[in-house]
Amino acid sequence: MASRPSLKSKPKGKGGKKGGAADEDATAAATTVRLVKEWTTWTMKKAKVVAHYGFIPLVIVIGMNSEPKPSVFQLLSPV
Repeated sequence: MASRPSLKSKPKGKGGKKGGAADEDATAAATTVRLVKEWTTWTMKKAKVVAHYGFIPLVIVIGMNSEPKPSVFQLLSPV
């Protein structure tokens, strides 16, 4: 299982470049983009699992509520 990246921002040390407001905005934007990408990937993986395991039960439920009422065997048979 892959380890998850930390969601906490790294503390900044003393020194470095001057003009921190622009650097902080860029860092915040990069962090936001990374978090959105992680959440989107997580959501798509969950949606794939739901679609995979929920398709056949959905077909059965819709088929059982139609007229004329077919049997479960008729719903599942390819003919």
